[in-house]
Amino acid sequence: MQSKINIVSRLIISLALLTGLTVSKVTAQASVTATATAQVIAALTATETAQLNFGRFSPETEGGLVILTPEGVRTKKGTVVLGGGTANSASFYITGEYEATFSITLPSGPATLTNTANAKTMQVNDWESYPAPGIGVGKLIGGAMLVNVGAVLYVGDMKANPVGIYAGIYAITFSYN
Repeated sequence: MQSKINIVSRLIISLALLTGLTVSKVTAQASVTATATAQVIAALTATETAQLNFGRFSPETEGGLVILTPEGVRTKKGTVVLGGGTANSASFYITGEYEATFSITLPSGPATLTNTANAKTMQVNDWESYPAPGIGVGKLIGGAMLVNVGAVLYVGDMKANPVGIYAGIYAITFSYN
């Protein structure tokens, strides 16, 4: 029995020595060379191709609303009488990186239109667009897309909004995602 124990002990010692001799130096770190890349894409541009134009109308006794959809459909509420002439939604031609998506942010509040002769005002609000506003709603198929914008014009009576041309500005933001 003693010889078996001696044999097993020698075997264990031999294995331990053999393992100790074959282990190479182990380190706690490693280095690697890696690659970084970047790609510059075309700038996003927006060009107004048609102005938001509520057309000709008369407020009559109480005024009301002139509603212009992004598709260019004009309707009214209240005593407003729609006249002839041209009315159209605003259009913006967006260009940039092929197939890129972009976001549309419409005004968060009203824009003021001011009568160029007497400083009387009307408000434009309730903005809509096609495609609808939001994150990633537009896609530059072939590197371009047309965005249409409509809104509601709030009109007072003839005293509040007398005859004349009313004009103002508003801001829309288009941005890559």
